[in-house]
Amino acid sequence: MNHPFCPGKFRLVLFFSLVLFWGVSCKKEESAPEIPYIYVNFSLNPNSTQYINLNSVNGWETVTGGYNGILIFRKSVNEFVAFERACPYDPLAEGAQIKVDKSGITCTCPICGSKFIMTDGTPYDGPSHYSLKQYQTLYDGLLLYVTN
Repeated sequence: MNHPFCPGKFRLVLFFSLVLFWGVSCKKEESAPEIPYIYVNFSLNPNSTQYINLNSVNGWETVTGGYNGILIFRKSVNEFVAFERACPYDPLAEGAQIKVDKSGITCTCPICGSKFIMTDGTPYDGPSHYSLKQYQTLYDGLLLYVTN
């Protein structure tokens, strides 16, 4: 009597299933386009009149530095984030400089249309799957230090 279960066929099916699963699960993740490295190391007083927009929570300022400028956002009284303004989707494209939206808490690349949340730089719309490049910040209660 022939048994419908054949160990040889089962092993063959299992082998090909594992190979297929391994090939799909080991897909190489695409890395973000390279933003040219520019040394960043400066400090500013976010409570001064020179940076009046940083005087309050959810305030922001753009400053020179980095590859295509730096966007500083005040998340709370004592917490700041600083992002490279070059769009991570295509940082070398002419005019791909992040601009803050009217809401003041999101920003957009005028070239590709990618939109980002300013509290952490994550994309939420548009072709970019990459977050904004973030610089390190340290606030000592008087000065904000921005470095890479």
